[in-house]
Amino acid sequence: MVSRTKRIGVLTGGGDCPGLNAVIRAVVKTAQNEYDMDVIGFLDGYEGLIENQYRELSLKDASGILALGGTILGTSNRADPFRFPVLQGEEYIYLDRSSQGIRNYEALGLDAIIAIGGDGTMAASAGMIEKGLPVIGVPKTIDNDLLGTDVTFGFDSALATATDAVDKIHTTAQSHHRVMIIEVMGRYAGWLALYSGLAGGGDIILVPEIPYDIEAICDAVKSRNAQGKNFSIVVMGEGARQMGGEMVVSRIVANSPDAIRLGGISHQVAAQIEGLTNIECRVTILGHLLRGGSPTAYDRILATRFGVEAVHLVAQGKSGQMVGLHGNQMGSVPIEDVAGKQRKIAAANPVLATARSLGICMGVSMEHPIEEFFAEQV
Repeated sequence: MVSRTKRIGVLTGGGDCPGLNAVIRAVVKTAQNEYDMDVIGFLDGYEGLIENQYRELSLKDASGILALGGTILGTSNRADPFRFPVLQGEEYIYLDRSSQGIRNYEALGLDAIIAIGGDGTMAASAGMIEKGLPVIGVPKTIDNDLLGTDVTFGFDSALATATDAVDKIHTTAQSHHRVMIIEVMGRYAGWLALYSGLAGGGDIILVPEIPYDIEAICDAVKSRNAQGKNFSIVVMGEGARQMGGEMVVSRIVANSPDAIRLGGISHQVAAQIEGLTNIECRVTILGHLLRGGSPTAYDRILATRFGVEAVHLVAQGKSGQMVGLHGNQMGSVPIEDVAGKQRKIAAANPVLATARSLGICMGVSMEHPIEEFFAEQV
């Protein structure tokens, strides 16, 4: 009896980031070279599975995409199979179309799906697993906020872009004697702000985990001026908020599973600093610039390792697992254990302690233990 060739699907969901194509490449090459599996790629995340939109992926398709940003399959952060937006007239309604995705999967004769994405994709995958769909997850996000892995691919590339921006802004800050505020992505977790602020020599770093005290920020700015340092660099995450305040929402996207779009907190901080210090401020919001471009060497290797490990798990008959990096070793955790959860900066984080030791203002008084301010979190 001749065994049937296994067929696996791969999709990329959520926001794009550098390294997605490196994972796709690793999946295709490992599946075909090591296991003689066929691979199809679903277009635009889970939307492709639901709408039966896909393409066959060959070794030729995997050639020349390692250094390419974005994703050759397209992506969507609105295609939740359990709350799928459908336009009726001028308004969207939301339908559970997960069963249609299962039917398409079965009709294609697939053996597993490799879902590459962040917390939204893992949450959707957990629901599909409950309905019987065999899924292996690959963690992706520039925010670096997924549980189950020490680091996500995309973070290092975004960090390099953010750090380069902070470096460039330093010179104009010095020339014009201004407070320069750089806003980076990071809705609920401040990894990107903390690391790029530290790597770029920021003087003040504001992260969502630590609600800021504007008086402490202004004291830090005035202290630097008193020492003859007549400029300051503030690096902040888009989800930062003032003590007792709320995150700044720029708009609401009605047909998205996560409708809130943040942005603009940096302008609020700039106005507050100018009002309290009479020092001119300028704002730079990096936004989607952080998602673009070629992945760093680190992310290319990490994404490749993730893709290879995901195929190994499929070949072993595993399902419901997300691959992850633990130390320097590849491993996996149940997707249900990470879905809907986030990895935030903890008060005892050693990188946070390093920043404090350097005298970097984290938006709060330096005279009190940092643990006191984490209690302000919502």
